[in-house]
Amino acid sequence: MMGIQHLSGVIAAPFTPMDRHGDVDISLIPSYYQFLKHNGISGAFICGSTGEGASLTSKEKMKVNEAWAACTKEDASFKVMTLVGGNCLRECKELAIHARETGLYAVSYTSPSYFKPASVKELADCCLELAEAVQGLPFYYYHIPVLTGVNFSMLSLLQEIDGKIPNFAGIKYTHEDFMDFLSCQYFQQHKYDMLWGRDENMLPALSLGAKAFVGSTFNYAAPLYHKLIKAFENGDLPLASLLQQQSINMISLLGKYGGIATGKAYMKLIGMDCGEFRLPVKNMVGKDWVNFREDVEKIHFGNFCSQQPGKTSTVPA
Repeated sequence: MMGIQHLSGVIAAPFTPMDRHGDVDISLIPSYYQFLKHNGISGAFICGSTGEGASLTSKEKMKVNEAWAACTKEDASFKVMTLVGGNCLRECKELAIHARETGLYAVSYTSPSYFKPASVKELADCCLELAEAVQGLPFYYYHIPVLTGVNFSMLSLLQEIDGKIPNFAGIKYTHEDFMDFLSCQYFQQHKYDMLWGRDENMLPALSLGAKAFVGSTFNYAAPLYHKLIKAFENGDLPLASLLQQQSINMISLLGKYGGIATGKAYMKLIGMDCGEFRLPVKNMVGKDWVNFREDVEKIHFGNFCSQQPGKTSTVPA
């Protein structure tokens, strides 16, 4: 039985850099890693939703995995895990084995979303088959029912897999069921690592004992979340609440300007041009960009945005 490490801190879900032709551009990844480190980020969850894993080929995912592994190999404190996908279990196995051989810290797997598992047992069987292919490597289930359409309670998944999958480390929990999340934390005396995945709900998750957070907005607003965590730890709930509202104001602009691709617009503002999202995701065009910049100024993004190493921010406060 492998020991389960409980992660802590703020873990970013990086964007996958694309060039102007829409091809993966791994040349930016070493500086991306240094940028995250500079902003106090403790790890990276690559090829997930933010990283367009569902829009990448297996070869592209392998290239991204290799690039992140290469630039972080001397930094044991910076944990890199990769999402290996969901629909084709054999392909997921190939990616997981490659991730282990490449030297990544962990792999993550989300439910098949086309042929959906009929019960939590079938989902657990998928996890078992994949985890067995990479014994000894931490394995996380990625719970994101808003995208997979699969919404079993995660407590029932833990009950189904407990004692059967030695390298099952925990769950990346991107959902709003706080009752289920708390029950998972208490399951078997806090045995499994529970990573909170809703940035806009960090404060209530902190109140339930969450210690590690994985999110897209940590890429470009890490200082805001570090301050939020510190305020909570200091017992300053009014300040923590105010900072959470600033997070919500920022995240609301994602919905206003088309969704997940707006995150790359935020990145451009702080000097990290990761290109655009692939179809079918809608990218910001024309007048939207002008309006977006105006809205960003209104929320005082420059006061809490992530900073480039050795550079002075040009984002209006």
